[in-house]
Amino acid sequence: MTFREDGAAALEWAARYLERVGELPVLAQVEPGEVRSRLPAAPPESGEPFADVLRDLDEILLPGTTHWQSPRFFAYFANSASEPGILAELLAATLNSVAFIWRTSPASTELEAHMLDWTAQLLGLPSGWHGHIEDTASVSTIAALAAAREANGGHVVVCSEEAHSSVERAARLLGLETRKVPLDAEFRLDPTAVDLADAAALVATVGTTSTTAVDPVPLLADACEAADVWLHVDAAYAGSAWVCPELRWSQEGVERADSVVVNAHKWLFTPMDCSLLWTRKPEALRAAFSLVPEYLRTSDEAESLSDYGPALGRRFRSLKLWAVLRCYGREGLQVRIRETVRLAEQFESSVRDEPGWELCAPRRFSVVCFRRDGSDGENEAIVERVNRSGEAFLSQTRLNGRYVIRLAIGSERTTEDDVRRAWDALRAAAAG
Repeated sequence: MTFREDGAAALEWAARYLERVGELPVLAQVEPGEVRSRLPAAPPESGEPFADVLRDLDEILLPGTTHWQSPRFFAYFANSASEPGILAELLAATLNSVAFIWRTSPASTELEAHMLDWTAQLLGLPSGWHGHIEDTASVSTIAALAAAREANGGHVVVCSEEAHSSVERAARLLGLETRKVPLDAEFRLDPTAVDLADAAALVATVGTTSTTAVDPVPLLADACEAADVWLHVDAAYAGSAWVCPELRWSQEGVERADSVVVNAHKWLFTPMDCSLLWTRKPEALRAAFSLVPEYLRTSDEAESLSDYGPALGRRFRSLKLWAVLRCYGREGLQVRIRETVRLAEQFESSVRDEPGWELCAPRRFSVVCFRRDGSDGENEAIVERVNRSGEAFLSQTRLNGRYVIRLAIGSERTTEDDVRRAWDALRAAAAG
């Protein structure tokens, strides 16, 4: 088989997979070690046809795949890799650019900067901010906190009890202490309990993982400015919603942040991984990360984005973001985000209207937090039964000490029927 023939077969596999993913069990129906037990213990001595790879993808790996592309993947923050982004990922792998410095990949470097400008315009972020792409919000947070430490010499990171775990992990990696702030009645960081003594940074969240709460960014910005503390806004999930004017209320105060992260691979339909980091103080990131050995020195008077983050080698991630933004446009993104919010509203109404069920947190975007009347163990068993059935995949959190079920809608493939099927599965599981 030739590259073209194998490529056509791979593209056909991808298209067929997307067409049938809604028919597959959402959660992988295997036990730990089962996939490895079906793989040869040693690598092949001779090369094999690519057709054999596709065969084993179907027979060995697919049964062990949890399908993030499923329209009924409702756990964590659901996402979908759109067709333009998938094709652009193929093109990026074909070019195989490695953007150490501008010279090693001028197109990747300049397209990335331009796509961050485009996305900032779509989301209504301030013009003139410096932007670049990291793989995930975890690494974007590391970069932001390293810059904060460089900027003011503090040794504490302040965040809410509901801040993403990546904040504490980044602080550990950087040798910083984490100081967690309690929540108010709506699961937001309580600004009256903030202590910024010795702080390098305060992390405010727009769209917390458990409940999608929005911290009071304007009040936190006031406190940070008064104390000369870096304000980092984690909008990894909800920041994408800013493309819709009616959801831009959650952006209040963000223009005063020192850095902001939004994951395009969550709610902007770009394949994993593509985390967008903006800052109004790029000199602090450069001070934290720029280190140019002799073999990378050139006479080019051009910016190298590796000077602003932990990684030296950088993939051509902006190519897939470019494809998504061009093929969807502002209107296409708005239509898809609004639909996921509408479906979440529909599910919320179903829970509210059903005796024996309760809503546990305000629904701000496309995540619904709820539970069945009964014990934590009974609610956990409901989720386990639904997930093991393969009909849907949901996650959980704890609010006010209670087990709470989370249903997160983020896939552009999710329909009213998918939401109804999830609700029917939950009620059936509750009935035992």
